[in-house]
Amino acid sequence: MTDQSQSYHYTVIARALREIDEMQAAGNAGLTLEGLAERIGLSPAHFQRTFSQWVGVSPKRYQQYLALDHARRLLAERHSVLETALATGLSGTGRLHDLFVTWEAMTPGEFARGGAGLTVFWGWFDSPFGPALVMGTERGICGMGFAGEQDEAAVMEDLVGRWPQANFVEDPLMLRPWVLAAFGASGTAPLCLIGAPFQIKVWEALLAIPSGHVTTYSDLARVIGHPAAVRAVGTAVGRNPISFLIPCHRALRKSGALGGYHWGLPVKRAMLAWEAARHEAGSPAPGPARDREPAET
Repeated sequence: MTDQSQSYHYTVIARALREIDEMQAAGNAGLTLEGLAERIGLSPAHFQRTFSQWVGVSPKRYQQYLALDHARRLLAERHSVLETALATGLSGTGRLHDLFVTWEAMTPGEFARGGAGLTVFWGWFDSPFGPALVMGTERGICGMGFAGEQDEAAVMEDLVGRWPQANFVEDPLMLRPWVLAAFGASGTAPLCLIGAPFQIKVWEALLAIPSGHVTTYSDLARVIGHPAAVRAVGTAVGRNPISFLIPCHRALRKSGALGGYHWGLPVKRAMLAWEAARHEAGSPAPGPARDREPAET
């Protein structure tokens, strides 16, 4: 499959996920295959084939995963026991379509300096969850944000503000191999964690949650050795700069409620449903993302 057809299909699937999520949010019962295909501009057969290839299940099945009570069922049926995951080495395998992700953290001193002396490369890429802004150092990906529910300028300002003293250089080609791996192609996606020691401890625990599973904020607090620090853990989860790869979307409230999500709850719902669908179907990873054409100036 060519890069052009890959990027086209990513755009189609991103639109389909948005259409389904908006329908669910409005309380509608569901879209038929024909109705959804008509909105996307494809024949029902072509749309069914493309959607199933990329998401792992049919549009009808995916809508069932995205139902409002899905998170509660997921919590009840596939609540990840983090102690077991950490003990069996799941922090490096068994998550994100069996992609092996290596990571290293910056020193507390480097973090305290706000990225001074650090070069951060960035680029925009298409993803199944809308436009993705990816940032990285020479060590690996250090930032990922999604603009499906908010303005791209706001996403850029948000991530740049994490390391205000860094030197930012637009270079999607440098990041491209890591982004391809992050969204399912061959290769690895090394991570560079830039945060305070407590935050990094929480993010490491998030990396132990296998794809298709979830946990709670209280479990995260317990596994890092601070059972009373649930509120602080929630703040650290919310400050995770590498969304999707460090799966903060897999953290739910004890009641099964989704809680908040930095890039918008529709994105969180789509990620959870997408991962759960692929986990149950045992589907292979989707095709690669692509870097978007630079905006004209």
